[in-house]
Amino acid sequence: MAQLGVFGYCSYDEVLMSIKVRPVVPSRLVGRGGHESSRAPSSVVGAYVALTKPRIIELLLITTVPTMVLAEGGWPSWGLVLVTLLGGTLAAGGANAINMYIDRDIDALMERTKMRPLVTGVIAPRNALIFAISLEFIAFGVLWAGANLLSGILAICATLFYVFVYSLWLKRTSKQNIVIGGAAGAVPVLVGWAAVTNSVSWSAVLLFAVIFFWTPPHFWALAIRHNDDYKAAGVPMLPAVVSLRQTIAAMVRYCIAVVVVSLVLIPVADLGWIYGVVAVIVGLLFLGGTIALGRRPSEAGAMRLFSFSITYISLLFLALTVDVLVR
Repeated sequence: MAQLGVFGYCSYDEVLMSIKVRPVVPSRLVGRGGHESSRAPSSVVGAYVALTKPRIIELLLITTVPTMVLAEGGWPSWGLVLVTLLGGTLAAGGANAINMYIDRDIDALMERTKMRPLVTGVIAPRNALIFAISLEFIAFGVLWAGANLLSGILAICATLFYVFVYSLWLKRTSKQNIVIGGAAGAVPVLVGWAAVTNSVSWSAVLLFAVIFFWTPPHFWALAIRHNDDYKAAGVPMLPAVVSLRQTIAAMVRYCIAVVVVSLVLIPVADLGWIYGVVAVIVGLLFLGGTIALGRRPSEAGAMRLFSFSITYISLLFLALTVDVLVR
């Protein structure tokens, strides 16, 4: 939590495969030197793995496990943690694969995504869709059987929201696409909380809000770097349709919101000084970095902020975990 994958922030959806290949790619897609232009899966198995956007799913660990720790008031059973992560990973992978199926036309126009399996033809679209839907059914079964029905329903609802609201509607029609659609990326905390308590509390809602408000500045920082890609594909991502000054001003507003919500969580969840100190420090650094980008805007600065935004959310949830465990 770039595109914002349902369980892991579709904010940076590079294919992870690092094996060199010579994929069959239309000549019009070659030669501009993009983020993914020289790497692609070297096997069908690798291509199916790439469909799930594994790197995005890594952030699942950063948000779901700490949420479960807070819900339990300590470390939950390892069995429940593993089941929840497995179910969440499958649901996220399925949603990401459906997103690739939907976006295969515009992925072919963007340097960052033009080596994806459905663009290169390694996997047929029909097979990718069957694979994705199968993952969703398995994810629901895993969560229902291993945790509870509520966690499974929340995971599937997140996928449906991501697919129908974000991918099929907002992404290509609204500059608020990542703001509203990004809500899907915040659902893992609700799934984690529900897996432990079979309910959703105000603490879980605030954690959801932290991810929700964090997503726009996180993703728009990346979108500034790939602004030309979005223009070429006709995707109205905010940096592609408004000025850089307006984009960064919006990022500052969301940074303020996420810092405020992260601090409101302290009394609501009865958190201590460890979380409080870290939340203040990393929050001010995140906000300060965004303001600094506005004063001296550049692609390099935007990418540094994008990288720090991942550090911010990681440290925040790590501090949450430590705070609960040392009580």
